[in-house]
Amino acid sequence: MPAIDVEAPGTTMLLMGNEAIARGALEAGIGFAASYPGTPSSEILPAIAEVAKRRGIYAEWSVNEMVSMEAATGAALAGIRALTPMKQNGTAVIADFLATLALSGTVAGLVLVSCDDPSGRNSPNEQDTRPAAKWLGLPVVEPGNFQEAKDMTKWLFDLSEEIKSACMLRCVSKISHTRGNVRLGEIPKIEHKARYELGRIPRLPNPAGHAALLQKLEKTREIFETSPFNWYVGPDSPELLIITCGACWLYSREAVKILNLTDRVGILKLGTLWPLPEKFVAKYLVKAPKVLFFEEIDPFLEQSVMELAAALPPTSPRPIFYGKRSGHINAYGEQDPNAIIRALAKIMNLSYQFRGGEYDKQAEEIAQKYVIMRSGTLCPGCPHKATFWVIKNALKLDGRYGFVAGDIGCYTAGLGPGGFSVVKTIYCMGAGAGVANGFGQLGRFGFTQPVIAACGDSTFYHAAIPALINGVYNNANFILAVFDNSATAMTGFQPHPGTGVAAMGEPAPVVSIEALCRAMGIRTEICDPFDIKNATATLLDLMSMDGGPRVVIMRRECELIRARREGSPNRVYIDPAKCVGPACGCDRLCTRIFACTGLRWNREKGKAEIDELICSGCGLCADICPQRAIIREAL
Repeated sequence: MPAIDVEAPGTTMLLMGNEAIARGALEAGIGFAASYPGTPSSEILPAIAEVAKRRGIYAEWSVNEMVSMEAATGAALAGIRALTPMKQNGTAVIADFLATLALSGTVAGLVLVSCDDPSGRNSPNEQDTRPAAKWLGLPVVEPGNFQEAKDMTKWLFDLSEEIKSACMLRCVSKISHTRGNVRLGEIPKIEHKARYELGRIPRLPNPAGHAALLQKLEKTREIFETSPFNWYVGPDSPELLIITCGACWLYSREAVKILNLTDRVGILKLGTLWPLPEKFVAKYLVKAPKVLFFEEIDPFLEQSVMELAAALPPTSPRPIFYGKRSGHINAYGEQDPNAIIRALAKIMNLSYQFRGGEYDKQAEEIAQKYVIMRSGTLCPGCPHKATFWVIKNALKLDGRYGFVAGDIGCYTAGLGPGGFSVVKTIYCMGAGAGVANGFGQLGRFGFTQPVIAACGDSTFYHAAIPALINGVYNNANFILAVFDNSATAMTGFQPHPGTGVAAMGEPAPVVSIEALCRAMGIRTEICDPFDIKNATATLLDLMSMDGGPRVVIMRRECELIRARREGSPNRVYIDPAKCVGPACGCDRLCTRIFACTGLRWNREKGKAEIDELICSGCGLCADICPQRAIIREAL
């Protein structure tokens, strides 16, 4: 795949949605990009960083989303167009800053890309950021295909400068992480010159600042009325009007064609979502007796259009509205063509037969026979597996029913069998340490259970430090276990302040986790989680202490990174003479409890086996086998 800065205006490239967004930023002439990795947005910043040096652009992985947004704002205030992409959880993180940014405005174009994750496939929750944009007073648009992902991004920078406000592009997983044809435009040759004009952006006190914001939104609404990203397809007087946006536009078009409704159903596709282009929408709203809303995730367009309908003159036609409110469309989860086909068939009194019956029966039989159902798990050789094993054993030996206050990352697998179910709370990045602060003050109420707060190395820098300082300040009794695998592994191995490299590949100073902790006067231990005996003893020792927070850094490089560099360190196999299956008394400890995905149980032989296709060769299973039937030989 060529880099996104190829000079070929008018030609077509096959781009991932996130790459198209990055290309649009280049075509807009950005000079600054900052982000924190979060799926489904993670590929945008790397695509820009790859070409940043030769394009005279600065790109960084910031320590968290708040800092990335603030840094991008600083660049925009000095006249440099700036982009900051993040996932929906990150948009929640920056809400405090955005609320004031919307009132103060900007100089150069400033675009926030919020990539939402319907169904929460890569997130602790599904969250729609469009209502946040409306609440905070930021214009928001949403691409309905890959070409729009590029074109909208470029267009938003012009809009941002025209109205002197930050603008938001909302994307969803299906656009971000799939590919389509994108026609390229020109990349301007710009020699970026930054200068902050003193007093150029006055901070207007409320309510004056709020009044100015409302004026910007009204100006934006007028611009949106003639936007090229809004259009209608269908008959002049449809029986039913679909109002849709984003990926749901593609599903709507497919559904109408499948049901042969092109002469009866019209589709109003909106790309500019807030403020709503009311005149444009009203022109089509009064032409149809029935209206169906189809969108992901919240009924955002549905509510906005219904508000508009309520404000129309009393003599205007009143359509019947269908959507999430009526139950015709799910009010949660990722949408697909089948969802709107069902809704259309019901509203239009059509009979449509989905594949079912014998097909579904055969599919279920095949799935039961061949598909292995697994809960959330960890990669073969993952050091977090060893860390959870250590924690599990230490909590058992301690005997006081301790538990882990969890966090967001690969180690979220600790909620289930992959991490031996030792994690009992999961909220957001940094919340493990934050929640542990509360547990850590309950000794006065008879609370004696040990609490271990979990966080990753990237999360430590992102959000755990304030909670750790709070624990020191208030003498909260808990242990912070830092799952340090030397990468932001869950989102694609991006670097962070502890890795010694920056987003553009340049060397960077290492910010030491242990030095920060020890500077706060915290007892800090460093363990290799594969050294099970020492790590368990260390954790037991820390649990025996009372008082303020203690820190244990479970440090071992992510196996996927190490294996790419060095290959397999060991040959691991099972001695069938030593493996006596359930008869050894362990009741299949290796495959039932430890359950590394590189191990499997042979039902016919009644013995464990190594799955050589995925085994990383770490050999940790050899240390936990009570019969020493698993053999580890160094290569």
